Amino acid sequence: MSGGILDIGHLDVTFSTETGDVPAVCDISLSVRPGETLALVGESGSGKSTVALAAMGLLPGTARTSGRVTINGTDVVNASEAELARLRGRTASMVFQEPATALDPLTRVGRQIAEVVRNHRPVSAREAAREAVELLRRVGIPDPERRASAFPFQLSGGQRQRVVIAMAIANSPDLLIADEPTTALDVTVQAEILDLLRGLAADSGTGVLLVTHNMGVVADFADRVAVMLRGEIVETGPVEDVLLRPAHEYTRRLLAAVPRLVVTEPGEVRAPVEAGTAVVELRDVTVDFGRGPRGVRALQDVSLTVGAGETVGLVGESGSGKSTAARVALGLVPPASGSVALFGTDLGRTRGRARRALLSGVGVVLQDPVASLDPRMSVAECVAEPLRVHRRGMTAAQRRARITEVLELVRLPEELMHRGPRELSGGQRQRVSLARALVLQPRLLVADEPTSALDVSVQRTVLEVIAELQAELGFACLFVSHDLAVVQEFAGRVVVMRAGRVEEQGPTMSTLLRPETDYTRRLIAAVPVPDPVLQRQRRAALGAGA
Repeated sequence: MSGGILDIGHLDVTFSTETGDVPAVCDISLSVRPGETLALVGESGSGKSTVALAAMGLLPGTARTSGRVTINGTDVVNASEAELARLRGRTASMVFQEPATALDPLTRVGRQIAEVVRNHRPVSAREAAREAVELLRRVGIPDPERRASAFPFQLSGGQRQRVVIAMAIANSPDLLIADEPTTALDVTVQAEILDLLRGLAADSGTGVLLVTHNMGVVADFADRVAVMLRGEIVETGPVEDVLLRPAHEYTRRLLAAVPRLVVTEPGEVRAPVEAGTAVVELRDVTVDFGRGPRGVRALQDVSLTVGAGETVGLVGESGSGKSTAARVALGLVPPASGSVALFGTDLGRTRGRARRALLSGVGVVLQDPVASLDPRMSVAECVAEPLRVHRRGMTAAQRRARITEVLELVRLPEELMHRGPRELSGGQRQRVSLARALVLQPRLLVADEPTSALDVSVQRTVLEVIAELQAELGFACLFVSHDLAVVQEFAGRVVVMRAGRVEEQGPTMSTLLRPETDYTRRLIAAVPVPDPVLQRQRRAALGAGA
């Protein structure tokens, strides 16, 4: 195909590693036309992010590339750094999968957006600052004037992703390459961002290459779909053909693994696990970040309990306070008022060795695996670190056996043990984080968006592993997620949060099937489904009701 904003022809990419050459992309050809969205889908490690990086000339020095990549006629493969610098941010922009690596942690977000504006357009610093605030407003950041002066660490994961999107659209590019742009976003903000990107494509003719594992997003947003498997495109076509009439067995398997939110009363409802003794309990917890006019009240009188053997889902929009509540449970954020009990002990009154012993019974999977894994360590060293801290009596042979065992539990091959985190795909890194969390056989697992970076088939595998281990070992799980379909399938109870407060809570099926509040009903209505025809009907109905 040719004549698009982006043209890729017979692209091959091979990475040189210490263990030999690793082919990542094999003979890929695709095109994105003005105003069109092409979704590139496939499992973690299929090569879809490598294609996106190759299109922007951002592959590392260890990559060998052959074939053709052009953006608006510019040869990306053979372009100089100066030519690529002029291209990026103006003609083509990219939304990266992990906002933690795309944002400068020491620079306020408004200044970072303004810098992108001034790099490509002759505007004053004052005008660029005004544009930065307006861009934050466009991507749905609340109180953008104040948030422009915040540092990235002061924003939630979803808010950081929206800042990255604001930077990408700052100069109205001809081509937008979006690598999992809605991974960290709750369903309502996800719908707003997709509307924003859809409007950008329609109004200015921007072409979009959407790299994603979320089939609901594909159905809602894409015009065409290309399915990748082990570095090759195995199926491509209009979105309705690929999602509703898939020709390849692999595409059918992907679609079968997509969790679907049940919105009508099923014939048979799985009974929630009867909770045992409270493992963690928050009572009337209030949390403030900062003081004075810049201060933010993150939680207000939040109470929740997770009992032994049960899974409680914590859901809500980005910035609702769900991740803060999880960090309070972990003892990472002290409450301004209220109390936290962990395994029946007041965490706020526990110090020193007793506190470390208490926290050794908690496993943690954080939202961003890049930020939670030390890039200087191998996979084995990352997983072994909790053992070195809390199981000092173990021999090297015992540690190695335990590492091998837990990697097998999360479906990672033993040969990855000596690689670094940066040599793995996003989904593989998240499974390393899960292995690290499970290595001490915890009594409580706190999982903050543990499957947000995973493709649907691996997500299902990981959730099945957690459920099997929970049934076997009886640990409790506090499961923080914006994916209501996953929460409905995985959690016995659900706590819905909004603006730092508990909006409603109860058994998962009854709460999501018969919500008591308009807010929960809006969350459910915003969940995309992997059916482009139904998705268009829902979008039209929502527009008519607006």
